[in-house]
Amino acid sequence: MKVLVLTGPESSGKSWLSAAIQQRFGGVLVDEYVRHFIDEQGRDTVYADITPIAQGQLDREDAARATKPELLILDTHLLSNLLWSWSLFADCPQWIEQQLLARHYDLHLLLSAQGVEWISDGQRCQPQLAERQAFFDASKQWLDRHAQRYQVLDGDWQHRHEQAMTAVSELLGTSADLMLVQQPVESRSRNT
Repeated sequence: MKVLVLTGPESSGKSWLSAAIQQRFGGVLVDEYVRHFIDEQGRDTVYADITPIAQGQLDREDAARATKPELLILDTHLLSNLLWSWSLFADCPQWIEQQLLARHYDLHLLLSAQGVEWISDGQRCQPQLAERQAFFDASKQWLDRHAQRYQVLDGDWQHRHEQAMTAVSELLGTSADLMLVQQPVESRSRNT
């Protein structure tokens, strides 16, 4: 099983690329739990929500891992929970980083804040490029500090798509040839 993570700032194309990767290569896709949590709660998050949000994300990841797919695609993982907790509340439960470090991830696709527009969706809160760039920088620093394998995806939507497909093909090696289904890149009307 290869485990692929898409990470980085909001509105950088993680959900869109996760779905495109699954469409092209197959595999199991785990979406971002916090979006469901916020929809259900109908309010902004508070520090007390960090543990149930992170646990919900972890539970989804663990359930998908248990199916042992050839490719597991994570639209996000605990790194986002960790960084958002520090960003919003200047604190984070210790267990989150411990759990993150206890798991193996084959490749992180780290999406740049630059080169694409920010799109409001009712949950996003970093319209300023500087805010998203700081989140990108914090993500990169964490990945570097913990010797995690990653590739930065940058440029416009088309370039990100091409970079992602190449990275996943290389990650999967020869098995990618069996999984490939050519799909054209469609115009994006919104970034999810």
